[in-house]
Amino acid sequence: SFCSTPALVLLECKAPSKSGTVAWLGRRVGLVLTWLQKTGEGTRELGCVKKKKKEGLMSILVNHCSFVTGQRLRRAFQIAELYSNLYSERTRWTLVGSIWRRLQSKHAPAGKLAAALAGVFMWEDEKIRDDEMGRCVKELQALDAARPLAATAARGSRQTDAGWEVVMEEKSFRVWRRPIEGSHLFEYRVFGSYTDITPRQFFNVQLDTEYRKKWDALVIKLEVVDRDQSTGSEIIHWATHFPYPMYSRDYVYVRRYDVDPMNKLMILVSRAVEHPSVPETKEFVRVHSYRSRMVIRPHKSFDENGFDYLLTYSDDPQTVFPRYCLSWMVSSGMPNFLEKLHTAALRAKNMEVHIHDYVGVPKLAQQVPPERLEDDVHAAGSTRIYA
Repeated sequence: SFCSTPALVLLECKAPSKSGTVAWLGRRVGLVLTWLQKTGEGTRELGCVKKKKKEGLMSILVNHCSFVTGQRLRRAFQIAELYSNLYSERTRWTLVGSIWRRLQSKHAPAGKLAAALAGVFMWEDEKIRDDEMGRCVKELQALDAARPLAATAARGSRQTDAGWEVVMEEKSFRVWRRPIEGSHLFEYRVFGSYTDITPRQFFNVQLDTEYRKKWDALVIKLEVVDRDQSTGSEIIHWATHFPYPMYSRDYVYVRRYDVDPMNKLMILVSRAVEHPSVPETKEFVRVHSYRSRMVIRPHKSFDENGFDYLLTYSDDPQTVFPRYCLSWMVSSGMPNFLEKLHTAALRAKNMEVHIHDYVGVPKLAQQVPPERLEDDVHAAGSTRIYA
């Protein structure tokens, strides 16, 4: 007979005697166990070799990626240094913003996330568009509606259409308010007229940030931090004192202004935004909800005395005071602000101070004949017609 051990050796042997059966089986089992042990050790050695090979490949891959990433970063820093020498900071941010806009148009969600992480302001999402300016002009209808409102208020009824309620009447202006739906706050509307200053001066005084630092004692900080070349929109950081005992507030908002010489309109729209270059600080309480819209209509021209204006305004100053307290603060502060604004415009008219001209159309003495005005306006491309 043939006796064998698995996969090891074939042995020719005689059949064992009964007395030696146990010893014989013991020797054969021992040979099997020895073979299994050696086989296991070989398998483990083979596994260790494969594992070491995998670890070696991973190490090579990581080193390669690290090298490539380092090269890319060095190249990016070199390009950034080159552009910093060639362009101003504002131009560089404009270039970066245009690149992000291209990325966003292809991969919108990823582009927004990357822009937020990189600290880039998305002008395409936050700028004030033409249709928003056009909707603002529609509020001119309230100018014509405001005249009969005076007679209504005189008869003792202070509630007007669309929920507007008269809260103050002065010689040169009238103030309404209405509740903001879903909020404890009010939206305010001011309709006023001046006859001793020109629309150009009134418009410029509101836009000139350097001049406002002089005539508005409440201003702590007021500066333009960014600008969109395509629409002329600007990002403004404005910090202002609030009545005691409240902390000072600061606003970060986008504003856009435009002049329509054909329809004799001046438009100024502002609303709160977030900008990466102006993070919140402990120094001020940030106002996140703010909106302001103003339309100015000259009685004659931009450079002759007399005009009407309509201002619609709302904000959330982040206070714990009840609604009637906030309403009282706005109602009491509005006449003071308008008086300071009027005085500042008078000083500009009398040439006591020099302010920047934002109107962008020829002054009265330099205006072209009426038949050429429309062609010049469209050729210049600097104004828009809103109907």
